[in-house]
Amino acid sequence: MRKISIIGSTGSIGTQTLEVVRENGDIEVAALSCGRNIGLLEKQIREFKPSLVSVETAEDAKKLEASIADLSGITVMYGMEGLLAVACCPEADTVVTAIVGMIGVEPTIAAIKCGKDIALANKETLVTAGHIIMPLAKEKNVRILPVDSEHSAIFQCISGSRLADGTENKPSRLLITASGGPFRGKKYDELKNVTLEDALKHPNWSMGHKITIDSATLVNKGLEVIEARYLFNMPPEAIEVVVQPQSIIHSMVEFADGAVMAQLGTPDMKLPIQYALYYPERRYLPGKRLDFTKMSGIIIDKPDRETFKGLDFAYRALKEGGAMTTIFNAANEYAVGCFLEKKISFLDIYKMIEYAMDRVPNISSPSVREILDKKTETEELLKSAFMV
Repeated sequence: MRKISIIGSTGSIGTQTLEVVRENGDIEVAALSCGRNIGLLEKQIREFKPSLVSVETAEDAKKLEASIADLSGITVMYGMEGLLAVACCPEADTVVTAIVGMIGVEPTIAAIKCGKDIALANKETLVTAGHIIMPLAKEKNVRILPVDSEHSAIFQCISGSRLADGTENKPSRLLITASGGPFRGKKYDELKNVTLEDALKHPNWSMGHKITIDSATLVNKGLEVIEARYLFNMPPEAIEVVVQPQSIIHSMVEFADGAVMAQLGTPDMKLPIQYALYYPERRYLPGKRLDFTKMSGIIIDKPDRETFKGLDFAYRALKEGGAMTTIFNAANEYAVGCFLEKKISFLDIYKMIEYAMDRVPNISSPSVREILDKKTETEELLKSAFMV
């Protein structure tokens, strides 16, 4: 029986992962972690019976211990120590990294060092530490299985083009699709007064707040370009973003002969989650199916990079290399956090990212410690400059 740990079990990806577990009935949940949603975590503990759980604070750990006092055999931890324990839980063979933000970097590295396969939903891990993660995974002979719908689509296309000896046909180009978000078609000046509520109205996907805002700014696609660069060992110039507003095509791969393979499906995150958990097996997944007879056409468009600057920031970060991807990501995390608290405007997100990228000194081949230090340096600069 497969056994998994989930880092971030109460968020969007975490809860959908547990839906997949529930529907299949042959995966054991060894460990869970969450931030502050200990009420939902308690429900998950009672249903899935992990042996180890972790929360954000010592106070929440005490509250959780009291609420599950009637249960036996469950260890409750907190903080980074708890996350690392969940990542390295001896019973688990796969770790689902569903946590949002750079806090996922250290647990992911720890899980790889412990020989766990990674079902990767945490973009920031590869965005900031891809130069560390991918060689380490190869050294430890563990699999990095993408959970993001776009990267899963690319992975599925590449896996479906293997040669007779099992090796893969090397892609010549990756085409990552974007829905365009809630503001597709608007120009820069039209975004001056958009509200948080406006930005959270994604037309197709149901996601957490942070990634929904990243979709609205197109930063999400920028993060996915950086992630794809490391996951699939592709140069940035061979990774292109196209707008597919219906969210039917999840990504495409072009090969040397000009053939293009695409992965299509309904916008349901449980498909890439289940594919990662059971790879290479495909299992029945309940849900809607595409009805091609009811489609009038599939729309493809170019992203408006003058209005939605997040994509250009990502390509700039890749070009400059070193810690610049961390600076880009850290500035975005901080800015989106401020926007979610209604401390800044939507367009201020771009201003804060560019401000940080222009001013925080870059370094080459940063270590994990240097990556985390650059995050702190970026946050402190923005806090001082923008007074938020």
